[in-house]
Amino acid sequence: MTTASAAIAKPSRRRSTLNRQRSIAGFLFVLPAVLFTLAMFIFPLLMTVWMSLHDWPLLGQATFWGFRTTWRWRDKQFWASLWFTTQYTLLVTPAIFILAFALALLVNTALRGIGVFRTIYFIPVVIGLGASSLLWVWLLNDRVGIINGLLLDLGLIERPIIWFVDKNLALAVIIISVVWKTVGFSMILLLAGMQAIPEELYQAAMVDGANYRQRLTHIMMPLLRSTFALALVLSVIGSYLSFDQFYIMTRGGPQNQTITAVYWIFNNSFTYYKMGYGAALSIILLIILGALSILQLRILRDDVTY
Repeated sequence: MTTASAAIAKPSRRRSTLNRQRSIAGFLFVLPAVLFTLAMFIFPLLMTVWMSLHDWPLLGQATFWGFRTTWRWRDKQFWASLWFTTQYTLLVTPAIFILAFALALLVNTALRGIGVFRTIYFIPVVIGLGASSLLWVWLLNDRVGIINGLLLDLGLIERPIIWFVDKNLALAVIIISVVWKTVGFSMILLLAGMQAIPEELYQAAMVDGANYRQRLTHIMMPLLRSTFALALVLSVIGSYLSFDQFYIMTRGGPQNQTITAVYWIFNNSFTYYKMGYGAALSIILLIILGALSILQLRILRDDVTY
């Protein structure tokens, strides 16, 4: 019995040693990602929360204020900028999503050379947002801009248009520039979701007599719910965090009417040197974005069973 017990215990110890070695190896593999997350996300987030509880000037001693710093509900400019950001998000997100879905349908074919069109539609995505905004500032310039020159040559306008002196006109121009810049990314997400749907489902539907519209509404769109959710969440978050295009193209004008939430946080932190208050506004924006993301994911959660 003793010999049999030892023979049984030896493989057990060997398995235990192998499992321990695998656990250590797995930990070492994920350690760089854990350290990166701690250094680049967790620690800055905790530091932002700590700063939000202080009157934290750029120079000098920080003073603990608690929630007196965090919840300044009387900041009319912040709520105005948040409302403007919401309006911008409600306008730009459907434009990006609808155009991206249409482009994904167009390039979701096996035609020769279709990859060239996919590349063309995606090229603006690789351009930096700052460079893209400067490009549009040049295109829309009332003296040397190509767009004004083209409209004058076609006889559509009598004098050059100064695009950024009116809030609505400036917002429309920025929406067009952002859609041009980002629609390719959403297109790729939707295209990947479309190509992940088994072709057999479409073939079976065609055998049953389903036309293209029926295959689109009853097969493709239900199976793309999770992809829709991802694309919409990323688009909404990106829209609420808009800063570069407004900082470069409008500078918040005219009359501070195009200041976004992040722009106002930037002004408080690095123009007025109220770092603690800027951190507090960042926490409020983080909570709003978290709530919106959860709401979208719950609405568009994938309930399809296979």
